[in-house]
Amino acid sequence: MNPDISSRDDIKFIITKFYDLLLADKKMIPFFEEIVAKNHLEEHLEVISDFWNDILFDTNSYSNNVMKKHLDKNVFVAFNKEHFSIWMSYFFETIDANFDGERAQNMKNRARSIATVMELKLGVYQ
Repeated sequence: MNPDISSRDDIKFIITKFYDLLLADKKMIPFFEEIVAKNHLEEHLEVISDFWNDILFDTNSYSNNVMKKHLDKNVFVAFNKEHFSIWMSYFFETIDANFDGERAQNMKNRARSIATVMELKLGVYQ
């Protein structure tokens, strides 16, 4: 049995492994090409880790508007339902391969909820 998520380091591990999968997927890489090209991937991973740390450990590190970021990106690279399915699949796969417990489940539940809201706001919910 895997341990539960217990720290921001665990979150950073999940996000890093998750992005390894996203960046290797030809359907997902267009959303991240600019970040990679500008050599901002590590900074991006830190910001996403802050976001999840706030959710799981009730901290206050993330100061951006996650919905606005995705709405802005959608103007240049359009999201569709398949992108969210791939995203969820890789996210859950990464968590399940490495962690098990209340926080791991909470992270998956919150991801599902966030994805649903984004799908609705982007008009791709089916």
